[in-house]
Amino acid sequence: MNPNMLNKLKKMQKQMMEAQEALEAKEFFGKASGVMVVVQGTRQVVDVQINPEMLEEAEMLQDAILLATNDALKQIEKEQEETMGQFTGGMGGGLGF
Repeated sequence: MNPNMLNKLKKMQKQMMEAQEALEAKEFFGKASGVMVVVQGTRQVVDVQINPEMLEEAEMLQDAILLATNDALKQIEKEQEETMGQFTGGMGGGLGF
């Protein structure tokens, strides 16, 4: 492999790592029926906020928490695909992304 190509690959690897770190540091807000769930890009739930009116309906509250959490996780997945897709050029599956 020629040195120029190797330098390009190293630069691309560095950019990918920086993009992944930025994604992991970002917070995503999932919302549903009086519930907000905050999830970091690492997929760690860091906060759950519940409208007190929801406390009277346990089943609705449970559903809202699930929907809000899944909403935030979908946002992370979408952003990860968009962010990493720029490096893989549509070949993401074959490169472990």
